[in-house]
Amino acid sequence: MVSFPHWLQRRLFSTHLPKNHQTNSQWNVKQVTKSNFTNSLEEVKSHISTSDFIAVSLQKTGSFSSPWHRVSPFDTADTAYLKAKHVAERFQVLQFAVCPFTVRASKITAYPYNFHLFPRDELNIGMPSYSFSCQTSYLTSMAREGFDFNACIYDGISYLSKAQESAAEVQMGNPILANRILESTSISSAADEFFIQRTKSRVKHWRNACTDSGTKADEGLLKSLRKLVLGTEEHNSRPCMNIDVCSERQVQLVIEMLQEFSDDLVPLIVPAKGGGTQAIRVVLARSKEDRDLLQNELQNLKEEHNKKVRGFREVIDLISSSQKPVVSHNSLNDLTFIYSKFLAPLPANIEEFMHSLHLAFPQVIDVNHLMREISPLKKLTNIPMAISYLKNRFFAPVDVEVPFEALVNEGKTHGRNVVRICQLFAKLCYVLKLAPNSIQSDDKNLPSALEAYSNIFTPYTPGPQEPTDEDIRIWTNSTRKVSCEDLVFLWGFRDGMSAGLLKSLLQESHKIFSEEFDVKLVDKSCAIVVFWQRGMSKTFLDVLNNSPEIFGPLREMISEGARAASYDTYYKGCRLALWDANLADSLDKALADRDSSSEADSKTKSLDTYWCSEWMINLDDL
Repeated sequence: MVSFPHWLQRRLFSTHLPKNHQTNSQWNVKQVTKSNFTNSLEEVKSHISTSDFIAVSLQKTGSFSSPWHRVSPFDTADTAYLKAKHVAERFQVLQFAVCPFTVRASKITAYPYNFHLFPRDELNIGMPSYSFSCQTSYLTSMAREGFDFNACIYDGISYLSKAQESAAEVQMGNPILANRILESTSISSAADEFFIQRTKSRVKHWRNACTDSGTKADEGLLKSLRKLVLGTEEHNSRPCMNIDVCSERQVQLVIEMLQEFSDDLVPLIVPAKGGGTQAIRVVLARSKEDRDLLQNELQNLKEEHNKKVRGFREVIDLISSSQKPVVSHNSLNDLTFIYSKFLAPLPANIEEFMHSLHLAFPQVIDVNHLMREISPLKKLTNIPMAISYLKNRFFAPVDVEVPFEALVNEGKTHGRNVVRICQLFAKLCYVLKLAPNSIQSDDKNLPSALEAYSNIFTPYTPGPQEPTDEDIRIWTNSTRKVSCEDLVFLWGFRDGMSAGLLKSLLQESHKIFSEEFDVKLVDKSCAIVVFWQRGMSKTFLDVLNNSPEIFGPLREMISEGARAASYDTYYKGCRLALWDANLADSLDKALADRDSSSEADSKTKSLDTYWCSEWMINLDDL
């Protein structure tokens, strides 16, 4: 932890502000809407390329419908991610602030942009789509030609052959399954061979009909009839034909056949309305040069269409392609929103999420984790209050310069919070001696001291020195490590019962409560009990199923419907998306589901948590 003598703190109170110092009210944030999006995009691109860091801040719709839906200190990385995933999929992004900034000595130069993403007609946010995930290119010119579909360039799909599948099953000790694969292969291979030979013959006759240079009058009618029978149409004055397909396997076969067939054929994928592929459009180029020209035309149409369709997604791509460190506040929540709204559907678990996210944003720094290195800031979640505390207690001379000029009649300025994130980040780095100014705009490597704080998505982590992949962190002055196996969820007690009363009732009910334990309310319906002696939680759960050993108030509580479960049940409830208003109802449903208990057990068996009697909201005081 960082501390300074009081005489130095008092001395620093009289520090004079530099002449060019800007206050929060003077920060001019550029407001980006549909009307100025194109020009702003070029500016953002330029500022990102010369920046050291990129701060982001989101304003979102909605609120938590229940206290336990919030990420809590007792959440593992898995349960915290599942909660963040639930919120990201449920709500929308209203505004997205992006601020490329540089740090030189004690000066920050920031370029904040606030993108208005909602309502939708204000700025197209560029949601993920099937066509994007398949890396296809829409051809907007097709609509002008009267076709009721979008075509796209086929970039190639990698398939695992049946022979490879069979060999893999043999290696895994499944010869029976391998034989079945080979048997099905012979049937499917025959069907594939029949389909591709028939298609090849059709393409051959069609191409010959199109390239036939005969000029006799009596052959002209036959040539026209042949083209009509073969289904010849035109694409931008070039002959083309459609090949209907009923599976992605047939798509692969047709593409491979066309590559071997001729150099003057260009395949285009015609997507079906409900997803998948409807047909393959084969375009006949006049020459190799014409083929190259056609492919360039298609590429230009792709880029033009992407600018119109993807909208704000272009900004996300600029941030990702720069590989610059991203600075945020509450990174788990923000990054799940960014991922789900602009990249792809969220993966099922945090391991897949972090792997995919790392490809897009290799370095993410959450200022929350820097704040927790300074003891008094551990309980602060408000950015202005944290900045004020640092300003009054530590020598952290940080001057923020925003070069944007105020626009006439601009109205209220939104998005200043992203500049505060930049300011707080720089002040924290100064106090913690993390040297962010050692980074240059063309340097993608963080200083080792700062790198220790990157890519931490566990919500409550005391510092970078401890592992963050499988532990829960509680950020209070006095914390104690406890295994998830030593936590028990208890519900079904009377309404209005406080945590203190519940603890005293338990102490009167069984000898296991003569040992040290603690009780806190998660919400009005459920409490969490932590045992400091290993194995006591299992004993408690066994006791609940053996009522003769129970006496006093707990026996009465059980007769009234009190129940208890391990942390595995809580994790399972989150994994099954049982987001009832009361945690007790979700735990009841999780207990009733007996199909997935083994996975929950394996996930939480060895996880640890940190517990402090002060970390949870005291619902008794509400």
